[in-house]
Amino acid sequence: MKTYMANKQNVTREWFVVDAEGVTLGRLATEVASVLKGKHKPTYTPHVNCGDNVIVINADKIVLTGKKWTDKKYYRHSGYNGGLTTTSAKDMMDKFPTRMVEMAVKGMLPHTKLGDDMRRNLYVYAGANHPHQAQQPKEMKVTK
Repeated sequence: MKTYMANKQNVTREWFVVDAEGVTLGRLATEVASVLKGKHKPTYTPHVNCGDNVIVINADKIVLTGKKWTDKKYYRHSGYNGGLTTTSAKDMMDKFPTRMVEMAVKGMLPHTKLGDDMRRNLYVYAGANHPHQAQQPKEMKVTK
């Protein structure tokens, strides 16, 4: 019996498109992260980027439950003393409508060089249009 180990030469990538309209942010991020890792494939290998490309459309129409639009905070630091900046989820959506999805998925991927490679296969768009029609992406359903 032999164990199959995927490598860069024999990984085949597909394209998936996800409509985020009306979908909860966390549910969307877990499904997308799983596809980016390649865990939905029988040839999944943990140390190889064997995931697929994912296009997320309508990222500006995601849903947050409870009072998260006002209570959820995003933090960033300039590196200087007193340089901590907080932004609420509502302000983040107004200024950068795609960044909430990108940050949620980023937190669910490995925080290594391999995770950086996986994250490059994610394309997030605020509207319903995307420039990847030539790749003929398949539709992926996410439970609401």
